Amino acid sequence: MFNIFKKPSAKEFKRNNSNFADNSYFYSVGKPVWSERNYNQFAGHAYIKNVIAYRAINIVSQAAASVPLKLYETIKGEKYERNDHEIIDLLKAPNPLKSGVELLSEIYIYRQIHGNAYLLAVGDTNSKIEIYSLRPDRVSVLAGNSFMPLGYRYSLDGVNKDYYVDQITGKSDILHIKNFHPLSDWYGLSSIEAATYSIDQHNQAGAWNQAMLQNGARPSGILIVKDSEGKPTTLTPEQFNRVKNMIEESFSGPANAGKPILLEGGLEWREMSLSPKDMDFISAKHSSARDIALAFGIPPQLLGIPGDNTYNNLKEARIALWEQTILPLVDNTLKHLNRWLQAIFEKNFELTYNIDKIEALSSNRQSFWEKIDKINFITTEEKRSIAGLGALNNKG
Repeated sequence: MFNIFKKPSAKEFKRNNSNFADNSYFYSVGKPVWSERNYNQFAGHAYIKNVIAYRAINIVSQAAASVPLKLYETIKGEKYERNDHEIIDLLKAPNPLKSGVELLSEIYIYRQIHGNAYLLAVGDTNSKIEIYSLRPDRVSVLAGNSFMPLGYRYSLDGVNKDYYVDQITGKSDILHIKNFHPLSDWYGLSSIEAATYSIDQHNQAGAWNQAMLQNGARPSGILIVKDSEGKPTTLTPEQFNRVKNMIEESFSGPANAGKPILLEGGLEWREMSLSPKDMDFISAKHSSARDIALAFGIPPQLLGIPGDNTYNNLKEARIALWEQTILPLVDNTLKHLNRWLQAIFEKNFELTYNIDKIEALSSNRQSFWEKIDKINFITTEEKRSIAGLGALNNKG
């Protein structure tokens, strides 16, 4: 067993790694690596058909896209806040079809549904650059011979367009923003994928309830046929079809809800399925809804889900949503945008968000200012530095 600690010889290393590009992490160079997740199923069953997932995704994406941004540019070692920079203009109107808020919202939605978001830069700095978001199910990674992808392939109606990545600088017309995935080298993990079972349960609960309503709110059962002596017997084909048609026409559907079943001699109705009370239907549905909210990082009470309220009120829940879910998502996305846009424009700047202008966090910021103001063992300049403010222009 201690042979695992033995260092292999150069000959053994060469033999074991002769096909290293085909082993473990590495793939054949230039070949597309397909995502195993089904984007259409995720979008259809969760975002389109499940009200909890739909609302959770929209709450996060709309709030994150509304965060006010600011830009700092570094010139000769000095950092300046800029309000008239070309990057700010680009993010306000990234292309003729969408506003900046719409583009950012799509990034956050795609990251939650698919785990990946792709942006395409069109044009160059000599003319005008436009940014478009690409549907993630149409983009595949072209595997490289290192930890960096060779490029990306966009496929639409059988036509492929490849966008390559500079293997030295990492510069590319495509920006790939992905969530962490412990089992995938090239793709991110979708929040929906983590909540799949709970979403299925919630959808099935709704489908079961709908079927119950369409069936007159009656559980399914069986008809037992007995003879005059009370012993089980059978129906002729004609009798079977007549009873079947009678039940479908007279006792099924919303219009027949509440009608008593009139049985002829020799027929006995026996209920088969459990009642909603026995299944604890409402409680199970709320449990699934809470799990879905948990996967998207949203306190359940913000989605109107009763039970297990961790926070004392909606204000605390809203602050937790911003601090634990929205701001980390925005911060991570802006870091990717900074790296990508800096390479395109070849300028030293930093996009960040203005936390002071986020209304939901105003009470926290007010408390922060009061604590800083009460400190008496540091100077005003040090207080301004802690608060992220520039130095005062003292005259005289």
